[in-house]
Amino acid sequence: MPNVIFQIEGGNEVNIACQTGDNLLELARRANVAIDAPCSGNGSCGKCRVKLISGEIETFPSRHISEEEYEAGWRLSCNCKVLTDCTVFVPDIASAYQSRMKTADLSSPKEIAIFEDAKANMIGGGIEFKNHFVTTVIEMAEPTLDDTMPDAERFTWAIQSALGVEKVDVPFFVMKKLASTLRENRFTVCVKGEKKGESFLCMDVCAPDDAAIVGCAIDIGTTTVTMVLVDLTSGKILAKGSSGNGQIRYGADVINRIIQQGKPGGKKNLQDAIIKETLNPIIANLCKTAGISANAILRLCVAANTTMNHLFVGVDAEPVRMEPYIPSFFGWEGLKAGDLKLPANPLADVQIAPNIGSYVGGDITAGTLASMIWDKDEMSLFIDLGTNGEIVFGNRDFLMSCACSAGPAFEGGDISCGMRATDGAVEACVIDKETMEPTLTIVGDAGQKPVGICGSGIIDIIAELFRCGIINAKGLFVREGDRVKRDEHGMGRYVLAWENESETGREIAINEVDIDNFIRAKGAIFSAIDILLQSVDMPVEAIDKVYVAGGIGSGINMRNAVRIGMLPDVELEKFCYIGNSSLTGAYAMVMSDQANAKCAEVGANMTYLELSTYPGYMDAFVAACFLPHTDSSLFPSAME
Repeated sequence: MPNVIFQIEGGNEVNIACQTGDNLLELARRANVAIDAPCSGNGSCGKCRVKLISGEIETFPSRHISEEEYEAGWRLSCNCKVLTDCTVFVPDIASAYQSRMKTADLSSPKEIAIFEDAKANMIGGGIEFKNHFVTTVIEMAEPTLDDTMPDAERFTWAIQSALGVEKVDVPFFVMKKLASTLRENRFTVCVKGEKKGESFLCMDVCAPDDAAIVGCAIDIGTTTVTMVLVDLTSGKILAKGSSGNGQIRYGADVINRIIQQGKPGGKKNLQDAIIKETLNPIIANLCKTAGISANAILRLCVAANTTMNHLFVGVDAEPVRMEPYIPSFFGWEGLKAGDLKLPANPLADVQIAPNIGSYVGGDITAGTLASMIWDKDEMSLFIDLGTNGEIVFGNRDFLMSCACSAGPAFEGGDISCGMRATDGAVEACVIDKETMEPTLTIVGDAGQKPVGICGSGIIDIIAELFRCGIINAKGLFVREGDRVKRDEHGMGRYVLAWENESETGREIAINEVDIDNFIRAKGAIFSAIDILLQSVDMPVEAIDKVYVAGGIGSGINMRNAVRIGMLPDVELEKFCYIGNSSLTGAYAMVMSDQANAKCAEVGANMTYLELSTYPGYMDAFVAACFLPHTDSSLFPSAME
């Protein structure tokens, strides 16, 4: 039985025994070693690179590994079968997605202002930020030989007197700790729970100085997870944090993850990846930062797409991707933190923002709630950009929604030098039209050398190549220069950084295959917008406002996004970046019982358009797979 040692760059060694012939990528997953595999191991992305240090591995050539790299030991882990004991080096880039993912800076003045504006707009729209959670300190006479009343009755009567309620529920979780807590605190304790009318549900009993009652708002994205802890009384944000979604190693997109969860043990692996590896560490860290115990979290709200919701609760997601595309649930009532073993009060409700369709989930419902387009007369277009592109169009009278599979291109997948927005990613680019020389903006500290290209950088690069006449409408190189190189087959590429200028010692470039992949991704976004407008018989000119949400939205140059035909050609003043609207909506639902009701209402009143079965969608998609479009009249500003 062979033994494999994974040497993780900058980390520890992980040893695992296996069977002869085991796939190296699957073995790494079993060993909980993070190897980035956006295509989930089908060999198409070339990102799961590892270096064989010793031992024998059966593999076959790949276009992603050059002869020189192969001789140096580099392999694609998805293409490798273990034959003997071996040692494999895993580069740090394979795990950086989770520990150093660049997300919207929730502490930046810009993001804070966006959040406060959204909150003010919701309040202005009639949503009260109030809930039924209360906390109070109660004092009881200590029992004596003359006063032998049981703890439960003494406790219940004290709560009735303090809160003026008739009925008090004391669940098993509280009863287990009641006797010891009362005596440790000499029968003066803090009580936390939910008061509705004449009833009170006691959720915790603790020391009198532990009076915090906290909510937790969570945005589970396909790539990134973001979270805030909030005081349920004041609404103040106590702590915030984010990380990459631990499920990424099972594939960059929802389809690959659905396929993976269908394998033996797949549902548990994917649920563990999001709960045990991602959510639990973030919650624990935020509780430490806020100086509270996890039991103080009395409500959680999760905003996620339909597939992420299924994988989060451990429900089979296979029907989501199979015609007629029926999810197991839209909403979920009665789910508790204890059911999922989340580090929170086990009695805390876990509210899931309601899904709308198979590919439009609760993240869009929550985002639509936060955007307030449901309360406006103007015609608004809401776009959430990420691994999937979800779109809502309408106003207070109607809301239409759809989703398109933009694929992993916006996160750097399907791009030869693509990467997620971690240290070393090219996030912006300007090219001199005369010299063809690039000026790059790179994620990380000053002096950081480029490692690859993230989504916002790809948009800039392609827009600049097109503006400078270096590529044509099909994405093919038509202008020669020092930065334009061609391989033995004549395929062109534009070099952003030479070998000696990059962090990895490898050339950073974008080639015609990369550009074609990205054109298809941007074509999916625009054609979805086009069909959504067609479905209500409205032209682009009917759009009064375009709200762009999502992590990639913060870094997008809107003019360049229009120039390549990804977003509609309307006045730039109509574009508005609204931050992580999904998290903002989840925050509102945690804080406000009215926001919960309104989010459910918004979801119920939204019409979902399934693009895969809509007549004319494929024609619209093909037409959008040019720069900027086959119909140039749709993009007059791109021609300037």
